[in-house]
Amino acid sequence: MARRGSGGASLALWLALATLVVVLDQFFKQLILANYQFGDATQVTGFFNIVRAHNTGAAFSFLAGAAGWQRWFFTALALTASVFIVWLLRSHPGQKLFAFSLSMILGGAIGNVIDRLMHGYVVDFLDFHWDFLSPVFHRGHFPAFNVADAAITAGAIGLILDEIRRVRRGR
Repeated sequence: MARRGSGGASLALWLALATLVVVLDQFFKQLILANYQFGDATQVTGFFNIVRAHNTGAAFSFLAGAAGWQRWFFTALALTASVFIVWLLRSHPGQKLFAFSLSMILGGAIGNVIDRLMHGYVVDFLDFHWDFLSPVFHRGHFPAFNVADAAITAGAIGLILDEIRRVRRGR
């Protein structure tokens, strides 16, 4: 039976949201893998391209140049975090913003773990670029990312907002 919190939301709802993130992430990654070769790009607008990039590291290609051990390290880290997130969701399903944020992070983490296990790298395909980013990123291109990364980012922002709300309520 699904556990209910004070808001009536259940663990099943939050796990379904995480599953939706995984399904959308893998759907778009499969489209990219089927239609693009590594390095291919399609300009969509003056600031956005669809690309096919492979990331063997973590965020911003952290440790991408390592000898291969990072694949298993990041997989183990994501799986450990996923177990902890499910425990948190089970404990706090009625805290809507908190649980929503955790669900987004969970779905994103699992989406990228699937890539690491299947391919040995994460498939990235969203490429935004602006001239003002040139001092920080090569030719102004923000590192390519995917639906899982966007979900993880949205979840992190949600956790920050949830904490700010919690602190303000405590005053």
